Amino acid sequence: MNRPVLHIGNKQLSSWSLRPWLALRKAGIAFDEHMIPLDRPESRAALEAASPGGTVPVLQTGGVAIWDSLAICEWAAEHNAALWPSDPGVRGQARSVTAAMHSGFSALRNACPMDLGRPAAPITLDEAVRKDVAAIQAIWAAVRRSADGPFLFGRWSIADAFYTPVAARFHHFAITLDAASQAYCDVLLADEDYRDWFDAAQREVLLLPGSSDA
Repeated sequence: MNRPVLHIGNKQLSSWSLRPWLALRKAGIAFDEHMIPLDRPESRAALEAASPGGTVPVLQTGGVAIWDSLAICEWAAEHNAALWPSDPGVRGQARSVTAAMHSGFSALRNACPMDLGRPAAPITLDEAVRKDVAAIQAIWAAVRRSADGPFLFGRWSIADAFYTPVAARFHHFAITLDAASQAYCDVLLADEDYRDWFDAAQREVLLLPGSSDA
């Protein structure tokens, strides 16, 4: 059987690509990756060729395309159930906090886009961003009270994949967190698989729109 292909955006910039990439790595699923540079004249055509949704990430497997980060993660969990907590109630909670990140916190995402090439430096945060930061920390505190381990639900899960780009945002925009939240971010950013992604991001050469590879 052919290996799945995960089409991703630039590793410096594509937070949505990072999430399923981590899930596939943690699931032990062998896959090929193909990077589609974003914000280039040819990007739209390449995205539409790879995905009916015209976005990244997209997983091509078994002759079909799966073009949503959470859907790709759920596909991976069907192959390795350990990506979610085993207890049904806790698993539902993990899905809840994952869905909250999947659909929310737009103020933080818009004001502090993931940029792994950005030196850590603070910016002035407006009230909407501060509310997002506070809400995320409250979610983390609520679910980690009973966690037996360093991640949101003890061992690593898809929920941690969805908050890894958040930890990167907090770091690169030097956002002050409470001690427990900072410790959790430190765990996410020290993860071996994330470090592989981060190191590859540092080797990327991002080209401005209209420039060439020459």
